[in-house]
Amino acid sequence: MTTDIRHATLETLPDSEAVALRMADLLVDGVLAKTEGKFRVALSGGSTPKRLFELLAAPALAAKLPWDRIEIFYGDERHVPEGHADSNHTVGHATLISRVPVPAANVHPIPTGGTVAEDAQAYEKILQVAYGATTLDPKRPLFDLVMLGLGTDGHTASLFPGQPVLKETKAWVGTAAPQTAPHERVTLTYPAIRSSALVVFLVTGASKVEMLHRLRKGDPALPSAHVESDGRIIILADRAAMGENA
Repeated sequence: MTTDIRHATLETLPDSEAVALRMADLLVDGVLAKTEGKFRVALSGGSTPKRLFELLAAPALAAKLPWDRIEIFYGDERHVPEGHADSNHTVGHATLISRVPVPAANVHPIPTGGTVAEDAQAYEKILQVAYGATTLDPKRPLFDLVMLGLGTDGHTASLFPGQPVLKETKAWVGTAAPQTAPHERVTLTYPAIRSSALVVFLVTGASKVEMLHRLRKGDPALPSAHVESDGRIIILADRAAMGENA
């Protein structure tokens, strides 16, 4: 059964640190609960995910995870050279991947060496190989967990307002050239995100109050409000994002 954003579970937490800790718990619980096959997770960028990566890389927590059974992907990427400071993978590698024993073959950064369209097609093929099929089955999710953020313009991943990729219904990976943010982007599409057992939005800070309110109501003007999951959707929001006083 498909879950839309209006049926998401909301969890309000004290601050961004608590959001990162709760996300860590969800990830660890999910990995340990899956006893067959690899646990496929799509990471996101941003300050709260970066803190999550630091938590997961800490020795006590890292030791709990069977890294050989975790397969790492990304929800989107800026089309910048490898190692660029604005790259989600650059941050993910520095704060998590290089500090834990995850096999290199289990890490799948979005390629950025060709044109943005070529790299989107290449990443779709990588996802299809991992999935073992070229057609998504609602009963067999592509991802066990997809992490998403929420922009102050209502975007999530690199699904920005007004971009043609918002209308994509078949491709798993698309492109975006947002007018409100730097760099061309490669991004998961709605169909790829929908093929998930769990989608988690990480929403922190007072700048997100209005957008979070609109997201929870399913405002169709927001790209993030069109996210669905074949499993569950959880919104982890801190009190600032909820508009509550500390």
